[in-house]
Parts: sequence; structure tokens; C-alpha cells
Amino acid sequence: MKKKKNRNIILENIKLLNAGAKGVAIGKTEDGKTVLVSGAIPGDVVNARVKKSKSKYYEAEAVDILEKSPYRVDPKCIHFGVCGGCKWQNMSYEKQLDFKQEEVYNNIKRIGGIDDFETVPILGSAEEYYYRNKMEFSFSNARWLTQYEISSEENFGSRDALGFHIPGMWSKILDLKECFLQEDPSNTIRLAVREYASNNGLDFFDVRNHEGFLRTLMMRQNSAGEWMVLFQLYREEKENREKLFEFLLETFPQIKTLVYAINPKPNDSIYDLDIHIYHGEGFLMEEMDGLRFKIGPKSFFQTNYKQALELYRKTLDFADLKGDEVVYDLYTGTGTIAQYVARKARQVIGIESVQEAIDAAVEHAELNGLTNCTFYCGDMKDVFNDEFLASHPKADVLITDPPRDGMHQKVVEQILKLSPDKIVYVSCNSATQARDLALMKEQYTVVKILPVDMFPQTHHVENIALLIKK
Repeated sequence: MKKKKNRNIILENIKLLNAGAKGVAIGKTEDGKTVLVSGAIPGDVVNARVKKSKSKYYEAEAVDILEKSPYRVDPKCIHFGVCGGCKWQNMSYEKQLDFKQEEVYNNIKRIGGIDDFETVPILGSAEEYYYRNKMEFSFSNARWLTQYEISSEENFGSRDALGFHIPGMWSKILDLKECFLQEDPSNTIRLAVREYASNNGLDFFDVRNHEGFLRTLMMRQNSAGEWMVLFQLYREEKENREKLFEFLLETFPQIKTLVYAINPKPNDSIYDLDIHIYHGEGFLMEEMDGLRFKIGPKSFFQTNYKQALELYRKTLDFADLKGDEVVYDLYTGTGTIAQYVARKARQVIGIESVQEAIDAAVEHAELNGLTNCTFYCGDMKDVFNDEFLASHPKADVLITDPPRDGMHQKVVEQILKLSPDKIVYVSCNSATQARDLALMKEQYTVVKILPVDMFPQTHHVENIALLIKK
């Protein structure tokens, strides 16, 4: 049933049956049209306001929860529903895993057109909260105001904020009181920085007018309990900067290194900035099953350390190396997977498009005494060509871990030309993974898949697929 309300279409009494892409819940209207609903979870019965009307489905947002799902739990965080993260915090973790496994399975079948494969039960995260080893926060002098604050005539004081961007509102920052994604002293450091800055008159960044002093704060930790703190400052204020840094170092002995960058650019990207070391060595060391990695301010490293270790172990299990194989590692990043499997292989060849990542991969290989790893830099579709295949030994096993967009069609074509006996495809987007698997299914059999949950309380899920040449 539909009715008009304030010129908006309201879909009434929609039973939400399943979870869909990007964390929406899926229901049906009385006439059978699909409804993708945000702000609710499977099992809820809702009234939903239509945001977009397509020929085959509606995009809508829940305005009334008529019946609560049996899978609902009380959200842990006071910012739930406003903050853009942890959108499934109101769903039991057991059901989160069920829906994630179902999503991966359905994508492989529906998008990939593949029916006969083993689905290994999803590997859940040992830590449902406090699993991230890296968090980034933004300063703003235009704190997000609640509807109550907007309609009230009260003066709520300072508009300064340190926290997350409000989804879809690039200039508004939620002033974060708590966050359960990174263990303490993450919250304590962030709140101490905010209080010190407010008490000492330090300017929070004005994103609209592009001025101010404090711009972003990043905190990173390793498994040994050591911390890195990185500030982006819009401009240099040497005295204020040094007093702030000394306050932090005196208050938090866990901070092993403190670094900063001056960033007058229009964006917050750090990768083209010079990093200045104020305290410590400017990096942290991380260990994974005997391998050591140097993690700097610009380093890519899996944010869920414990689950990343499980992901690498499972990838190695799927590869089932005997010791004499040549392994190709496409989209190798900083070479973490490449080096993890290198101890069981004759030779590993890694390819990655980011030069800084390749430099780190080479450095890590030397650090770990691995002499059987070779790394190449360049756009995958350009480097991984016929000439490359002709000038390198044939791969027995190929591991690929592409970004969310999956592999370029030219890369898939080259893999088919290379024709390794075995492919282990690690993906952070099972939809694009399924698309790529469909392109390879004439030549390869998908033997099994293993979904891996790297990000509890969110809809994101990784997947490992094992392919064997027919």
C-alpha cells in the first residue's frame, strides 16, 4: 500500500527479508517490486520513504519501525545512526556473518554464473570491536549540529569538532565522544587533543574557507602496543605545534613516534606530502608469523591485524605450495602476501602500480632475508603483457588481490594466456570478483570459496576463491 505524505511516497508495512549490497535491507511491495531500504535491518517491518524510483526497484529509507527484527541488538555506540560507520552495529554478529556469507555465495552464483563449488563457512573475526589498528579523524570549526540544536534557541558554545565526516556532507564533522573500533588509548588521545586544542585556542580547520591550524589526526598501533600519531597541519605554528606535541608525549608514553605534515592543499591526501619526524623513528615495526614489516605514515597495511593474519594463512592454505613453484602475486601492494608465501615457494614475482609500495616490498624482502622475491612497478594492464610473460618463468600458481573494481579485462586475458595450474583470487568485493570469475570459467573450475570478515559491524566482506585449471 502507498500513500502520499509531504509530497513524498511512503511505502507501508514493508517486511525486510534479506541483506543487500552496501548494507541495505531488501523487501517487496504488495505488487512484488523490490525495495532497498537503508536505516533498517532484515527482519524489520517498516514504513519507508522513497528516495529514488527505478523501473525495477525503489531506493528508500526507513521512517517507522513497525516490528523489530529478531536479529536486532542494542547499538554499543552513542553515535550510531549519525556516524557513517558501523551500520550493522544494531544486528547480532552471528547474523552479520550469515548475511555476508549469503551475499558472497549469491554473487558467485548469480553474477559469475557458477553453480558447483564448495563454500567454506565464513571466517568470523575474533574481535567484534576494537579491531582496527589505524584510525583517521578530522578537525573542523563547523561541528555537525543535531536537529534539536538547530531548532533550539540555546547557545551550545563552540562549534569545534574532532571526529568523522557526516556521510554526504563533506564540510560537516561529527564531534566524536567515543568510538569502539580502535582500542585505547585511541579515544583518550583524541579527546585529550581536542581538549588541549580548545583550552589553548588552537584553530580547528575551516574546510569552506580553507584556513586554520589543526587539520587531521591519524593514530596507528602495532600488535606490540606501540603507537604512531600523525598530524596534518594546514600551516606551521611552531610554538603551538611543539607545545601540543610535548603535551602528548608527556601524557601518553605509548606513543613511540610522532610525525606531522604541513598540508595547504585542497584535499587531505597525505601521499604527496613531506613527513616530518618530531619524535621517534617515524615508523612502527609489525610482525606476522616471523615476518617483519616497517609501517610508516603512508604505508598500506591491513587495518584488522589479527584477521589479516588469518587471511594470509588461508591464502597460503589455498595455494598449497610444495616448495618448487613459481608464484605470481598481482596487485602485490607492499608485498605482504608475496613474502608470506615466499617461504614455501621457489620464486615469487609481484606487480603493483604504486612505486612507494614497491619500494616498501623490496625493503621488507631484504629485512626478512627473502632472496626469491622480485617486484615490478606499473599499471597492471600495461606491465603484465605478452613481453612480460615471455621474459619471465611461467607461473605455477597465481595469486591476485585487486582493488574493489576487480581486474581489468586485459589482465584477465593475460592470466588466461599465462594459464597457471592454480589461481587464488583474494577479493574485497565479491561482485567484481564474480564478474572476473565468469570470464575465466571456461578454462578454470572454481573449486571452493572462503568468505572472511575483516570488518565486523559493517557490510564489508572479503572472499578467497580457489581456481584449478581444467
